[in-house]
Amino acid sequence: MSIFLSAITNPFSVLTLIGEFDCKVDAKNRLLFPADLKKQLGNAFDRGFVMNRNLHHQCLTLYPMQEWEALNEKLRNLNRLVKANDIFIRKFMGGATICMPDSAGRILVPKPLAEYAHISSDIKVIGSNNIIEIWDKNLYNEFLNQDFDIEKMAIEIFEKNKDSKN
Repeated sequence: MSIFLSAITNPFSVLTLIGEFDCKVDAKNRLLFPADLKKQLGNAFDRGFVMNRNLHHQCLTLYPMQEWEALNEKLRNLNRLVKANDIFIRKFMGGATICMPDSAGRILVPKPLAEYAHISSDIKVIGSNNIIEIWDKNLYNEFLNQDFDIEKMAIEIFEKNKDSKN
């Protein structure tokens, strides 16, 4: 069964989202969701999303609701009496916003999140495995032009994960 059909027939299946899409945000901060990405999401699209600041870059992360629920379960298990846990949860959850698509397939980008990510008009929407990233187009191009040794990163990441599975 293809990943697309799997998501359509089973809304709780594992998502694998791929692709890079040029999009625009309108004057009311609404993003018309890319049709191909919407198709990949299947029924998960209608369940909605949680949008938040990305932890590592000045972009936004759009969590399909099933992914957000899984992450939130892990957060619920953190001991809030531990200061680092408490601070992390507060800072992370503070920006989280539920986003439901409207009848035209648009998603509102909340103003504080748009300001954080410098979202104004031209954006890149990236299918990034189980989440979606929303970038200002210029910031994304700057990110792509950074000098990363992607081959070295891949070797380190996969070697590390290979060792942890044994």
